[in-house]
Amino acid sequence: VIDADALNLISKNPHFLKSLPEGSILTPHPKEFARLFGETKNEFDQMQLAQQKAAEHQCIIVLKGHHTLIATPTGKCYFNNTGNAGMATAGSGDVLTGIITGLLAQLYAPEEAAVLGVYLHGLAGDLAADKISQEALLASDIIENLGAAFLQMVNGNLPI
Repeated sequence: VIDADALNLISKNPHFLKSLPEGSILTPHPKEFARLFGETKNEFDQMQLAQQKAAEHQCIIVLKGHHTLIATPTGKCYFNNTGNAGMATAGSGDVLTGIITGLLAQLYAPEEAAVLGVYLHGLAGDLAADKISQEALLASDIIENLGAAFLQMVNGNLPI
């Protein structure tokens, strides 16, 4: 799972993309995405570029945002329907990276880990915001609500 400074390093050394192991997961926010792959005119073009680059580099791109986009090497795109504006806080991306990495360690396939990780991250953020408000949300609140999010997903049979 490649995030933050590793993405910045790759954006300064684009040839590193060719060395990524198949199934790598990149988790850029929109500015990091633009530094990696170039500016786009709109979100539709951004989605198409994410699809193209995921296929070209045989990786998964988790483009973080209001409705996080997950682009796969096979051309599939997922849009997440959980999460809120309060999650745009320091450390939230690190929490997402940790969730996805934890799922990979449990032998989830990279695509499943990315989709499930993004969904759980957003759901935990929603549960936290319901308790304390979006405005007061911290990354640690997402972590504290992760178990409840997982149980709600499993017991509530929520769609992914």
